[in-house]
Amino acid sequence: MPHVSTSRRLILAALALLAEGLHLGWEAWHGGIDSHHLLQSAAMPAISNAWGLLVLPALAAWAAGRLPRPGDTARSWRPIALGFALPLLLGAALSLAFGLKLQALTETIFFALLLVALLLPAHRPESLLGFVLGMSWTFGAVLPTLIGAVIAALSWALRGAARWAWRAVRPA
Repeated sequence: MPHVSTSRRLILAALALLAEGLHLGWEAWHGGIDSHHLLQSAAMPAISNAWGLLVLPALAAWAAGRLPRPGDTARSWRPIALGFALPLLLGAALSLAFGLKLQALTETIFFALLLVALLLPAHRPESLLGFVLGMSWTFGAVLPTLIGAVIAALSWALRGAARWAWRAVRPA
């Protein structure tokens, strides 16, 4: 019998694959699967949304490793749920603002997202998954994964530097 963590990873990866398959099926029936150019420049390479069939299940399987084991208290789910839900909502809001061509709102949400990433641990797998899922219906999975990885790296580095500085100046 497989380890519980392995079965959870497989289940979440399968759900992500199913969701992305449905999304791509809808795109295929409505004019074809979209592609997006890096930096919105036709001179840059275009990345097909079909890559989401690989990216989203991989992210879901990675994030599943943080799920509490059976028997853990409900309290341990709260930070993981918040770490998933907040980036999901911010990513969806960013996608919606971009899709509606609301440039000022798009910029405001993006900078708010950066601020949140400095204050909260946005480097965790569930946060990256939530962000990518929130943006994938507009941008596919690859571009949000790249953007989210940069935000996660900034969050990790700045929060780590802040912890190091706090330990250095904290009285013994």
